[in-house]
Amino acid sequence: MFEITIVALGKIKEKFWRDAFLEYLKRLKPYAKIQITELKASAFSTANQEKIKQEEGERLLTYLAHLKHCEIYLLTEKGKNFDSLNFSRKILKEGKSLCFVIGGTLGFSASVLESYPQVSLSPLTFTHEMARVILLEQIYRGICIKKAKPYHY
Repeated sequence: MFEITIVALGKIKEKFWRDAFLEYLKRLKPYAKIQITELKASAFSTANQEKIKQEEGERLLTYLAHLKHCEIYLLTEKGKNFDSLNFSRKILKEGKSLCFVIGGTLGFSASVLESYPQVSLSPLTFTHEMARVILLEQIYRGICIKKAKPYHY
């Protein structure tokens, strides 16, 4: 069984994103143990964006330091691109604990970006709510590929 942790700054606010997210969690249940951790996102203004980005970065680094058993990947639009087949082959490895980290509205601080490898879901930028749904769909797709289970690939 795959063991995957998803760490995200902030919560899913929109019901339609939450419903889609829960649908993919349900589909993944027979194949993966998924743990979701939502860290508090800080309110910000135009004047304090950099300060808030640093604070959120410190919060993330502190939390991720406790996940020594996981292979950690940051989701960023500038990260390494994979097609679905290569994501399945190179990232999803049964028996290996994985952690995917989704940044908040301001993205990741430089200290976080320097600390972990980066993977891209697309060169486009998505809201953190969309990124969660797309990530779960790609995990589901990747597991279907590995298990030779028919799906859209």
